[in-house]
Amino acid sequence: MTDTKIRSLKPREDRYRVSDMGGLLIEVMPSGAKIWRYRYQLHGVRQPTLTIGNYPDISLADARKQRDEWAVLVARGESPKRAVQAVKTAHKNTVKVFGLDWLDDQIKGKSDSYVKTMRRVFEKDVIPAIGQMPLAEVKPADILNLCDRIKSRGSPQMALLTRNVLRRMYDFAVARQMVDTNPATALVARFIATAESRTRALSAKEIGDVMRSIYASDARRGVKLALHLLLITMVRKTELTEAPWTEFDFDAGIWDIHADRMKKDKPHRVYLSDQAKAMFLELKRLSNGSAYVFPSTHGSEDRPIHNSTLNQAIRAMAMDVQHFVLHDFRRTASTHLHEMGHSSDAIELALAHKITGIKGVYNRAEYANQRRVILQAWADFVDAQMHTATVTPIFSRA
Repeated sequence: MTDTKIRSLKPREDRYRVSDMGGLLIEVMPSGAKIWRYRYQLHGVRQPTLTIGNYPDISLADARKQRDEWAVLVARGESPKRAVQAVKTAHKNTVKVFGLDWLDDQIKGKSDSYVKTMRRVFEKDVIPAIGQMPLAEVKPADILNLCDRIKSRGSPQMALLTRNVLRRMYDFAVARQMVDTNPATALVARFIATAESRTRALSAKEIGDVMRSIYASDARRGVKLALHLLLITMVRKTELTEAPWTEFDFDAGIWDIHADRMKKDKPHRVYLSDQAKAMFLELKRLSNGSAYVFPSTHGSEDRPIHNSTLNQAIRAMAMDVQHFVLHDFRRTASTHLHEMGHSSDAIELALAHKITGIKGVYNRAEYANQRRVILQAWADFVDAQMHTATVTPIFSRA
């Protein structure tokens, strides 16, 4: 058989086969497709033909090479079909294929935020790093290297979460005898990161210490303002750092965050305090015409600063406040505002938390007025803590 002869084969009403040699044949389908097959006997018994692949995707030379490899197995009394199944099983048992199947089962019926986080673990970190490795070949060092890379971008908690997810996945694989050991259990959690406290709120003194440390640091002016705004606007970090100028109406004193940038995929309005408005207007002058409030300083100003920039800035600062992470700002605001006696519902809405029941439907105008009052009171409170150590006010209400 030659390529010229193969190309000349025309489809018929019924499929038909043309032999090459040594059990190799090509099957011509009514559709015109041409498929390589291998026909053989094992221990004197004719076996079902094996499919090699489509022509011309599989060339004549490649088809003959595959035939010869299978013929060696047949000569040894081994089944080429079993060898094909072993290859397919090995592919199925890569971290990517096995992991995504496991993930689909894990996220059934779970919340949107849980699904989003779990998919992010696999798609952003696990699959690019070890996705193509067979499950059984992953070593503790591979997972440690993966966690170290995540930590290096300023995300120790995500590194810890990734280790925990892989440990659960491998527990599942061990229980089903897919692998013998769990490589993630060799990594002690405390050596990756310390689990984040869910109850940490800065005291009034600590607020002052943190803010004074920020403004006394060598960080860029834009980063200092970002950290200050993160505290007094009560938003999440990426909601601030990825903000475009199109979301702001300074005349009305509002910042409308688009739904696709919010954790719950619902738009959120921030009522700007006098201090926040002054800071954003300064940032507008510093942004050099960028579409973003915090443009990247590396490469292009057409993208916002990196997600880890504020975390890295905080870690580089000398301060006496211990066990503090940026997300504590939101809990800190909630704690102090409740202590001041402000409406719990209004505080929850200012944090973009959902209020269930009839209260979540009515009195929106009242909540809006309360939220304006809350955010101004909170900015004033933060200012007061900053100035308790005879520090010249950085932003004060004239």
